[in-house]
Amino acid sequence: MDVTVPADGMQGHDCQKVSQVLARIGEKWSVLIIMFIVNKPRRFTEIKRAVNGISQRMLTLCLRGLERDGLIKRTVYQVMPPHVEYELTPLGHSLTQPVIALGTWAIEHLADIDAARSAFDAQDDNKGGKTPWQG
Repeated sequence: MDVTVPADGMQGHDCQKVSQVLARIGEKWSVLIIMFIVNKPRRFTEIKRAVNGISQRMLTLCLRGLERDGLIKRTVYQVMPPHVEYELTPLGHSLTQPVIALGTWAIEHLADIDAARSAFDAQDDNKGGKTPWQG
C-alpha cells in the first residue's frame, strides 16, 4: 500500500504543535463528539447521552479543548433556562472526513480487534507473565 507523506517528513514543522493537535483529535471522546455533531448543532445533554460513558466533567473539558482549537463553536442562547449548543466550525467540518473514516474503521473492525486481543491475552497467560498495562 502506497501512502503519500510530505516530502520533508516532519523537518521544518513544529513537531510539538503537531503532536498537540493530533492528541486533541485522537482523544477517544473527541472523535465521538465530532461524529455526533457533524450534521447539526447539539446541546450538551444530547452529546452526553449520545457519547456513552463520558462524565460531565470530561465532556466539558473535551468541548472546551475542541472550542479552543477552533474545531467547534459554542453558542449561548439567553433564555430561561439558558440554552447552549455546540456545532462544528468550518475548520471542524474540514476534519470530519478523516474522523468519520477513523470512527467507521473502528466500528467495522471491533470483532477483529477483540479476537486479536483475546488471542494475545491467551498466549500471554500461557507464558505466565503480565502485560505492562495489567500492572
